[in-house]
Amino acid sequence: MTTSASVPTGSEGAITGGTVTDRLVEANQRYAAAFSDPGMDARPVLHVAVVACMDARIDLHAALGLQLGDCHTIRNAGGVVTDDVIRSLTISQRALGTRSVVLIHHTGCGMESVTEDFRHDLEMEVGQRPAWAVEAFRDVDQDVRQSIERVRTSPFLLHTDDVRGFVFDVRTGRLREIHPA
Repeated sequence: MTTSASVPTGSEGAITGGTVTDRLVEANQRYAAAFSDPGMDARPVLHVAVVACMDARIDLHAALGLQLGDCHTIRNAGGVVTDDVIRSLTISQRALGTRSVVLIHHTGCGMESVTEDFRHDLEMEVGQRPAWAVEAFRDVDQDVRQSIERVRTSPFLLHTDDVRGFVFDVRTGRLREIHPA
């Protein structure tokens, strides 16, 4: 399997040196040169918000058949529904018209091997306790159920009847639906 980090650059994709960020900025310059305003506003065409793990192996738009402008995408470590995810979903629904929520965790998630000790170790290293919880989990299916419940019971969200959760298999690309308890 080849990753973008290991792909040699040709004359068209030549990197003049520097950091990965320099590479991204150069790629943006090529993108912007061919860019034309799609004429969209911030309201997703499909009225859906997708909450997913930040794992780089998951190309959400491709996996779900989505196009630019179709959905709001909210990603974090584990795809966990945290207070900040509720904040984003609330804005997505109340200000930008989404009605459905899709939650996507995945197989082989790094959050299954991290523990809350991570937070303690971080505090010992830097001398300050993080204000956030790690939200690690051992059972991906159960964590999807917990995320569904957090969305469905949030007093801030207007639309909680179309909330569905899935586990994405990173080896097959298939979604497996997780039903609430």
